[in-house]
Amino acid sequence: MKRNYWIFCISLVLLCSGTPASAQFITMTKEAMVELTSDWKGERYPDGRPKVSQNLLDRAKNISIEEAWGVLRNKGYHAQFDGGWKMIHEDEPIVGRALTAQYMPLRPDMDEDIKAQGEREGRIGGSNSWPIDELQMGDVYVADGYGKIIDGTLIGDNLGNSIYAKSGNGVIFDGSLRDLGGLEKIEGFNAFVRGWDPSFIKDMMLTGINKPIRIGRATVLPGDVVLAKREGVIFIPAHLAEEVITHAEFIALRDQFGHQMLREGKYTPGEIDRRWTDDIKEDFLSWLDDNPDKLPMTRAELDAFMKDRTW
Repeated sequence: MKRNYWIFCISLVLLCSGTPASAQFITMTKEAMVELTSDWKGERYPDGRPKVSQNLLDRAKNISIEEAWGVLRNKGYHAQFDGGWKMIHEDEPIVGRALTAQYMPLRPDMDEDIKAQGEREGRIGGSNSWPIDELQMGDVYVADGYGKIIDGTLIGDNLGNSIYAKSGNGVIFDGSLRDLGGLEKIEGFNAFVRGWDPSFIKDMMLTGINKPIRIGRATVLPGDVVLAKREGVIFIPAHLAEEVITHAEFIALRDQFGHQMLREGKYTPGEIDRRWTDDIKEDFLSWLDDNPDKLPMTRAELDAFMKDRTW
């Protein structure tokens, strides 16, 4: 019930103010954004979107999709991953805060209303450029293009250059792109898409910026931490980002230690692949003391995480 409260807020505001419904086609109010993401208690952008710290984003680059997926799955989040992507650079992950956009098949009456609202708000150019105007450094432009490839090319190399200039990041499009050769030349830019096509965008309309969207089998909220690697893209809810990242880092440390112990023959696979004995835990803590350079977080943060946990 709480999760749908923002819808009630929008309806109530529109009813009381007499504002046409089209005013809410493009974006939601700050109050609705805060309510939608109410579990997030940290810093926010002026529009209310959660702003996960750069430190966590930097750390997220080094965790694995599988480790993050496992933590989210155990917490009941079963719809945060989608695979089957084509990308410009397979070995360059994308990490950042989600700025979302939703596209739908063109319906002329609705499209005219949205464009009129955009003009009243001072938006310039084609509607597929409007989300780009709102990008902040560290954002990832995540768009639901409903898998359209032919005539579903949301950007080419001109908009790609603008995206990278504003965000220093790449894009996740459930749709297609054009100008692959030009996009490849943007150093640091990457894209995860469904395909490539020489056509221009056609018979599509933008219906929302920074609203909840669907990307394949994943549900994405504005401000989610985006982690995209060769195996796919996972969207980590902002309020779970620190826990998921720290847990994933801990699992990676545990695996590094376990692998070393197996190579050295100190413990058997049966001892490492089950709940550890007190002796193994003590050896692990000593290993951490001897290898502080392997810790992606402070030792105090790790100790706090390990306290009272079964590992």
